[in-house]
Amino acid sequence: MTHKHTLSVLVEDRPGVLTRAAGLFARRGFNIHSLAVGPTEHPGVSRMTVVVDVDELPLEQVTKQLNKLINVIKIVELEPGASVQRQMLLVKVRADVQTRSHVLETVELFRGHVVDVAPDAVTIEATGSPDKLAAFLKVLEPFGIRELAQSGLIGIGRGNRSITDRALRSA
Repeated sequence: MTHKHTLSVLVEDRPGVLTRAAGLFARRGFNIHSLAVGPTEHPGVSRMTVVVDVDELPLEQVTKQLNKLINVIKIVELEPGASVQRQMLLVKVRADVQTRSHVLETVELFRGHVVDVAPDAVTIEATGSPDKLAAFLKVLEPFGIRELAQSGLIGIGRGNRSITDRALRSA
């Protein structure tokens, strides 16, 4: 049985790194559930957060092959209890005169933020764990979801240790 695994991958900020890394998963038929890439606190170094559904052994093989890519600096698996993981969501919901107050109460309950208002809709921004955002969407569904955009998962280890400090010190 496969399980979702979250990998944090430090890479040199170079063209083609993302394509080569994603290609390793694709060639093995693994579905990438989410992928987020952005800069780190170190110039020239980016962090890829990859969520993939795969067995333990093939995951180990892929991480070993990822490590062999010339622009990959470090890979760690982010365990749910030892890391903070979040997604961002933008959702446009029907909100007419009769339902607007109920929609706004729901937004407040889930600590979301209204970022745009139209006469018959509101656009909401929310961040949180995938479970929290799924629950939020379920509560919003009866109002009518008009449009949805969701980021990939990002994560960082708990505590004062840093993957970038350890990896770049040894590089």
